[in-house]
Amino acid sequence: MRILYILASLLFSSLVLAQSGENYRLGPGDSIEIKVYGEEELDLSTQLTDSGIINYPFLGALRLSGLTLKEVEVLIHDGLKGDYLINPNVYVGIVTYRPFYIHGEVKKPGAYPYQPGMTVNQAVALAGGLTERASKEGVNLSREGNKLQQETGTLNSRVFAGDTITIQQRFF
Repeated sequence: MRILYILASLLFSSLVLAQSGENYRLGPGDSIEIKVYGEEELDLSTQLTDSGIINYPFLGALRLSGLTLKEVEVLIHDGLKGDYLINPNVYVGIVTYRPFYIHGEVKKPGAYPYQPGMTVNQAVALAGGLTERASKEGVNLSREGNKLQQETGTLNSRVFAGDTITIQQRFF
């Protein structure tokens, strides 16, 4: 029984890490900042467009969609090293995450800013709460990578950036 608990804890923590911190994958709508220590002309704050491409000084068009922050740091470091700088110290950070969407039986459906570790219950709170006709068991999640496939969730389900949450109407 203890082994099952440990395995469940590891699985849960890996799911939480899958879209937080080091493993967060950039996508359209994310706003990022790029800083190169000692090189202010290379500092950039930008939002990823639908294409996921940004224009960066000296390097031109860079496709960042799907990359982690660390992978972007390495991409820029390797691009600047040698031709432009000896050993660039690159920092990439999230300024704002792309939004998640919530609709159905909530008081204020729409797009809301994502925060790492967010649950459906917290998303509902941002949307003004449930309506009188909302089903607490009727929660559907469409993950960003596969909007056509919905999964059934609960109020405690994790929400990730770009997700769409649908709160169903309950039947009396």
